[in-house]
Amino acid sequence: MVTPQRQPEIPDLRVVAVAELLLHEQHDAQRSEPLVQRLRTDGMLKNPPIVAPIHGEPRYVVLDGANRVTAVKALGIAHVAVQVVDYEDAELVLETWHHLVKGIDAGSFKAMLRAVRGVGIEQAEGVHARAQLSRREILAFVEHVDGEVWTLHAAGDLHERTRCLNEIVDRYKMQGRIFRANVDHLPSLLPLHDEVAGLVVFPRFAPAEIVDVARVGACLPAGITRHLIPRRALRVNLPLAALGDARSLAEKNLWLADWLKRHVASKSVRYYQESTFLFDE
Repeated sequence: MVTPQRQPEIPDLRVVAVAELLLHEQHDAQRSEPLVQRLRTDGMLKNPPIVAPIHGEPRYVVLDGANRVTAVKALGIAHVAVQVVDYEDAELVLETWHHLVKGIDAGSFKAMLRAVRGVGIEQAEGVHARAQLSRREILAFVEHVDGEVWTLHAAGDLHERTRCLNEIVDRYKMQGRIFRANVDHLPSLLPLHDEVAGLVVFPRFAPAEIVDVARVGACLPAGITRHLIPRRALRVNLPLAALGDARSLAEKNLWLADWLKRHVASKSVRYYQESTFLFDE
């Protein structure tokens, strides 16, 4: 007897007010500003931002899509289509990107870090730095190409520590190039990269911390958090004109529900379960 395959759950797509979306990380101006022009030219929202509702509030925290939300806001569009997910979904995974910094000489990179206001630096062994980071006793640690490991410390409340973290990233982002890495061991990355200054290793965050920083407006630097979203909706290609017209939010959600129903009926919605490498990004 053949067991029937269970139909995957259709993504929860909604139209929400842009003003109700809270960022937990900074947008990247180098990406959001060109995106404004692309959205204006194409007139389409290709991939909806991923958001999670904040319990007891009408607002949502943006898990993925800070640049898209910023670009839509810059265009003066009051409503945007999003994919709503449950932050407590066991299949939703929150991981951390680390920053491989390139294009800066090692000495200048060290001088940048020493110049950050309110941040203390100590040399440490790699094992001890990882232990401190897991206990959240430090902001981050840095592995340098000469083998030195620096732990970065900051005092103060959530706003102050987040300010320090943003200033650290802003320093090397302005003069170098950032490559996101999912490993915290610099030697394993060196065979694939040239002109490396060092690897900045960030802590693993919890969902409650992400909601907390969003609620108080203490955004983390761009390119640190990584949300792995099950059943992510891609290439929806919704017209921005429909999202930005004078209809009410309720009317736009009825329009979106009808749009989704028609796409399902025409079999133009496909679900790909397997993991994938893309080589044309």
